[in-house]
Amino acid sequence: MFAADEVIGRDLSAVDWDATPLGAPETWPQSLRTAVSILLSSRFAMWMAWGPRLTFFCNAAYRRDTLGGKYPWALGRPVSEVWAEIWEDVRHRVEHVLTGGEATWDEGLLLFVERSGFAEESYHTFSYSPLHDDEARVAGVLCVVSEETDRIIAERRMSTLRDLGSDPRALLTEPEMVAFAGRQLERNDKDLPFTLTYLFEDDGSARLAAASGIAAGHPAAPPLLEASDASAPWPPQGPGQQAPALVALDGPAHTDLPAGAWPAPATHALLLPLIGQGTAPYGFLVVGLNRYRPLDDTYRAFLELVAGYLAAGISHARSYRAERQRAEQLAELDRAKTAFFANISHEFRTPLTLIMGPVEELRALAADAGTAMSAELDMVHRNGLRLGKLVNTLLDFSRIEAGRMRARYERVDLGTVTADLTSVFRSAVERAGLGFRVDCAPLDAAVYIDRDMWEKVVLNLLSNALKFTFEGTIDVSVRAEGEEAVVSVTDTGVGVPAHELPRLFERFHRVENSRARSGEGSGIGLALARELVALHGGSLDARSVEGRGSSFTIRLPLGAAHLPADAVVLPDTHAQGRASADGPDSADGPTPADVRASADGPDSADVRAGTRPAQGTGSAAEPYVLEALRWLDETPDSAPAPPGSPGSAGSTARPA
Repeated sequence: MFAADEVIGRDLSAVDWDATPLGAPETWPQSLRTAVSILLSSRFAMWMAWGPRLTFFCNAAYRRDTLGGKYPWALGRPVSEVWAEIWEDVRHRVEHVLTGGEATWDEGLLLFVERSGFAEESYHTFSYSPLHDDEARVAGVLCVVSEETDRIIAERRMSTLRDLGSDPRALLTEPEMVAFAGRQLERNDKDLPFTLTYLFEDDGSARLAAASGIAAGHPAAPPLLEASDASAPWPPQGPGQQAPALVALDGPAHTDLPAGAWPAPATHALLLPLIGQGTAPYGFLVVGLNRYRPLDDTYRAFLELVAGYLAAGISHARSYRAERQRAEQLAELDRAKTAFFANISHEFRTPLTLIMGPVEELRALAADAGTAMSAELDMVHRNGLRLGKLVNTLLDFSRIEAGRMRARYERVDLGTVTADLTSVFRSAVERAGLGFRVDCAPLDAAVYIDRDMWEKVVLNLLSNALKFTFEGTIDVSVRAEGEEAVVSVTDTGVGVPAHELPRLFERFHRVENSRARSGEGSGIGLALARELVALHGGSLDARSVEGRGSSFTIRLPLGAAHLPADAVVLPDTHAQGRASADGPDSADGPTPADVRASADGPDSADVRAGTRPAQGTGSAAEPYVLEALRWLDETPDSAPAPPGSPGSAGSTARPA
């Protein structure tokens, strides 16, 4: 009978059975002998109790999984004595089997067993079944059991770790992160009866940043721990502390501690440093330990993962704070830069206007008189227009960044308007020996644009195409695609290297070593064009193949529903005029009208008084066209730029 298991059988043979109600094994009924043989031969965890005092038997699997330190003492003793600590929890189940002959079933039942010297949280799925004697009477109970302790506790801890990482919004700021973590830790009051998160201050003290499971004002949770306070409830944990510390909760401040989900409070707490990657600890985490579980490797590893999550969250939050401060500093610098550009541009415009008026007069006189100064005056005029174009571009950027770029969108025939703008470039393109194809048929759909802004966009793209195209053609087309109007400017120029395309629309970025008709350019023309298109609710994108050419495509939504209602000009209000920005300084050239009553200096007053009459500069396209013609004069025909000259290999040029 006992030979079915050598080890358990040997220990069963050593029991003094004559001292038990069962008597010597050779006197046992066949039903008992059969039950014991089946029990010992099974590899599934089982125990059984037989007779009037329910004498206890078990097999090797039950000994290994559940019985623990009670083996072999438990063999041959009454089951009520073997499991005295849980007998009140299971007795009515046993009695149900003995009196009714019906089996019971429990799944994951919590039982506080004492098999390792202390009351231990454990979970069991088991069934009690009746055992019958030779007369078919119920003479005992068979328990088939599976201990679920490790699984249930592991799932509980995994749930806590999962909850800690469930809300990335909590990582934005340090207070939000620790508060969120505290709320998640409070949900697991079995493994974490209470927690305290302390963060170090610059003076070495520790500030309570978050708590769970413990009331505010409890003596064990002071809001500040001084580094030199020997009476503090927790031992000093300075920034140099790198290892966890186990603390017995037997001090004056440790009375009336919360018990969490358990009938009695923790007897020990573990202090874990919150260590960031490559940094000194940010602080430490105090965890009241579950007194009903041993602090084994798995429990300790779980607590270290919790502390690691907190440390990582604090690190992320502090990095975010540093990045935000840096972004705010950069934004402030950007605002200062914008204000500087706006101010300096205004300062340039007044004297520039005062220069251009007399230059216009002198050009006219020199042309009539046929003097030798005519060429020099033409050069002054061209460069004045070029400087005025740059100043206006900087002003446009400053207005866009400051949110002061006000537009007036009116319904237009986009094909006709665009064709009119391209016509001013035809002579320059043909003079360069390039083909110029314009396919701008009228569109049936309604398109709303700010004319001044649109003029700058188209002229910038045409100027850019001519600057970088030496042979072939420049094509301009307007068409409707679905709910969008599409405008394309395509050339067969030098193209843009693939690695430069992502930065093509960055302000002040210029493509290195690109062949061009001129090495001049501020690197802001395409950036401004994209900003102005965006104000129309559209997009400007580029495709390019180095050595084969580039294509710039504008897409504008049809209709006016996407535009600010107060900026849309109704058809009967066209006569009221339009303005692209806030006031007369939005004109494209430095005209006398740009000189305001607030302009500084007596020269401005002279112009306003008429003692120095000045002439306007004409169309806004004039600076673009004159600049293009100057390129052609400096780089005749379509010849490559000579080595060392602007636009040749080794020089710097980009679409302006």
